[in-house]
Amino acid sequence: MSAIPLGLLPDTSSVAADGSLSIGGCSIADLAAEHGTPLFVYDEAHLRARCAEAVRAFGPGRAVYATKAFLCTAMARLAYDEGMLLDVASGGELFVALRAGVPASALVLHGNNKSSAELRQAIEAGVRHIVVDSFDELGRLDALHATGLPAPRVLARITPGVHAHTHEFIATGQDDSKFGFNLGNGDAARAVERMRRSASVHLDGLHCHIGSNVFAASNFAKAAEVMAAFATPLDLPELVLGGGLGVAYVEGEEAPTITHWANVLLDACQALGVRSNVSVEPGRAIVAGAAITVYAVGTIKDIPGVRRYVAVDGGMSDNPRPVLYGSGYEAFLPRAVAAPRTERARLVGKHCESGDVLVFDARLPAGLAVGDLLATPVTGAYGHSMASNYNKLTRPPVVFVRDGEARVVVRRETFEDLVRCDVL
Repeated sequence: MSAIPLGLLPDTSSVAADGSLSIGGCSIADLAAEHGTPLFVYDEAHLRARCAEAVRAFGPGRAVYATKAFLCTAMARLAYDEGMLLDVASGGELFVALRAGVPASALVLHGNNKSSAELRQAIEAGVRHIVVDSFDELGRLDALHATGLPAPRVLARITPGVHAHTHEFIATGQDDSKFGFNLGNGDAARAVERMRRSASVHLDGLHCHIGSNVFAASNFAKAAEVMAAFATPLDLPELVLGGGLGVAYVEGEEAPTITHWANVLLDACQALGVRSNVSVEPGRAIVAGAAITVYAVGTIKDIPGVRRYVAVDGGMSDNPRPVLYGSGYEAFLPRAVAAPRTERARLVGKHCESGDVLVFDARLPAGLAVGDLLATPVTGAYGHSMASNYNKLTRPPVVFVRDGEARVVVRRETFEDLVRCDVL
């Protein structure tokens, strides 16, 4: 069996003469010794390179980082410093971005069920756009405007009826969706007409998003075609075609680059006669491949005739995607990156759930032992952001590495943090 494909590792990964892994000039073994495990290690140069690629490909002000993929104050600031706008999907994400020093004028508020408090927070801060998702939300905006708040600039989220080739839980563009105004049944046209007549909002454009982790560039071209047909007669200044570009998680997968994605979308829009400014909202494509999660092996259990279980000190609390979506990952030993992975095992966590699985059929090198460090690559998206305290595990720290230096951008939680909000 092959070693871990180096293409799944962050950009600045290197393998020393002894076979051990470094990222950003920092030894993974040394990082684990200093910061403990589980540990998220992010390649800062990788993050900056993907942000810069998106800005080059789509143009200044046209690449919007989807913060739900991975957000902390350091990441918000990094994306903004590299020229990206940021989309936020809750009052909490808005608060974090503002705390990072990102101006509200660079923020776009999303969400299918924004509260009046969140809408007020966004309007008072002065966000660039609010992406309106429902008629109820328009009613809330009417009520807020009646209190004296200014009319915000908005985009209308449209459900285009395009089925993306992805897991049903992260597909969002089909007719049966909780998101947006349905194009096929006429809701989209009614919503746009209401917004154009309303004194409570200023309609700047349209928005759609067909799903997450989409590999087929043709899906995005189809969405562009559907949206162009609706948008062109309206002649609005903005058209946002969302995010969702997939990344390779396991050996053999291939995904379009950000640049290829841009070429497909922008060429399609030009051919369709779109005059609006075209923007996108990449998240996973910016951050997923930039990080690995480092664990320590705690238990190896062989069940003759059944399987081998390898248990690590994290699990579904730091990566719920395998449990939620059946998502695939690879695993390897940071001390022996080039070692052939000749053994098979089920890689599991330490939670009180049989479903607490990180890799259902992991390929691992021979000689794996209790106490070894074990890593899973491509965990930079929806690991930290979806982490939980199930079984009262403390959430892992996040470390950015670059040019031989490591900095903690999110500290490890303590047991005291677990009871900080408790009231006796």
